[in-house]
Amino acid sequence: MTAPATNVVLNPSIIAKAAVRILDNELVMANRVYRGYEDEFGKKVNGYDIGDTITIRKPNQFTVRNTITATTGGQDTVEGKLTMQVNLVRGVDFSFTSQQLTLNITELADRVIKPAMVQLANAIDTAVMAEFYRIPNWVGMPNGALGVETAIGSFAAFAKGAERLDQGSVPQDDRSAVLSPESNWALAGSQTALFLQSVGQPAYRTGEIGMIGGVSTYMSQNVPTWTRGTATGAAPLINGAAQNVTYATVLNTESVPGTQSLITDAWTISSTITKGTVFTIAGVFAVNQITKAVLPFLQHFTVLADASSDGTGNATLTISPAIITTGAFQSVSAAPADNAAILIAGTVGAPSGSYRQNMMFHKNAFALAVVPMIKPPGAVDVARETYKGISVRLIPYYDGLNDVSQWRCDVLFAVKTVDPRLAVRISGVSTSLS
Repeated sequence: MTAPATNVVLNPSIIAKAAVRILDNELVMANRVYRGYEDEFGKKVNGYDIGDTITIRKPNQFTVRNTITATTGGQDTVEGKLTMQVNLVRGVDFSFTSQQLTLNITELADRVIKPAMVQLANAIDTAVMAEFYRIPNWVGMPNGALGVETAIGSFAAFAKGAERLDQGSVPQDDRSAVLSPESNWALAGSQTALFLQSVGQPAYRTGEIGMIGGVSTYMSQNVPTWTRGTATGAAPLINGAAQNVTYATVLNTESVPGTQSLITDAWTISSTITKGTVFTIAGVFAVNQITKAVLPFLQHFTVLADASSDGTGNATLTISPAIITTGAFQSVSAAPADNAAILIAGTVGAPSGSYRQNMMFHKNAFALAVVPMIKPPGAVDVARETYKGISVRLIPYYDGLNDVSQWRCDVLFAVKTVDPRLAVRISGVSTSLS
């Protein structure tokens, strides 16, 4: 006869193992992005400091000739670079009494560890989703006249995201979508009873809806909101022709194919253009990133840093993608003309309107790297556990006066938008910039 199991005093290693598994299970978007860069950081025995950095190569592209004669000397292999720095720290702090530390680990996980890990998972997901502002493509433009977001209420509206990815030759495998609760339930309500049953089955926290049109779809309360700037009532223009660049001049800027400054004017005086603003330029069409065929819609650009117009309505914007008109990294059909009109998402009425940023993306659009943190000198009983690439550090410190063990759980990580062309923002209104 087997003796009944008895409770044992739980140590940091046991608690850390439980914590890291719960944390992995609670992540939503963070579990749908590329996770291979952890290995690039090498193997530091004592862990990593805040600020450790790796370099990521940008993807190469080539042009195709249509003659029998080869290109003299071949095409240069031009590799741009991105940096990825583990500079994000998130942590939770909790305490156990000596009595609690004699509980069964399953009971302790349910009562204390899981609630803490849910909060930590939400914080990591929020950091990944905050990269939305780097994504230029936006289908189903927000209703600027109302200044509020309209949820994705039909499969047709949802499918606009997949259509835009297809138009850009984004691979059809490993596609995911993360929707706000409003769009999730509006979409569910428009579908069949079979779909309604499927959305009710998974756990609420994981938010997994299932496959919709070949896209793994999730709901998350952490879908961010973008707030439009105060510019309204004006028709901003390009200030100066020939503002295109070559890939060689932008290959190491933080985007694909690159970023650049764009000089504009005719804004409302002293108005703001917020980071994440999406706009088009008259006469500047998008091109397929593989074939370079001109697509039937204007190229979308995103503003990467907050900007303000001066007293005469001039503003210089930092934008992505860079305006490249020829070669393997061509991003647009043509350079914008002087005084070409700029059209901004949500410009009609309701300045400072706010809009949820639902996203559909290929796994390789974003990257997350979670690395083991350094064991601080002088700390005892430091536990580090890694599970499926997620690493947590757990450190106890004792309050002898009150017989309470204080615990801190930390995660060190980096988030990077590797290729913004592989993602698209989605709103529920059918009207688009293009």
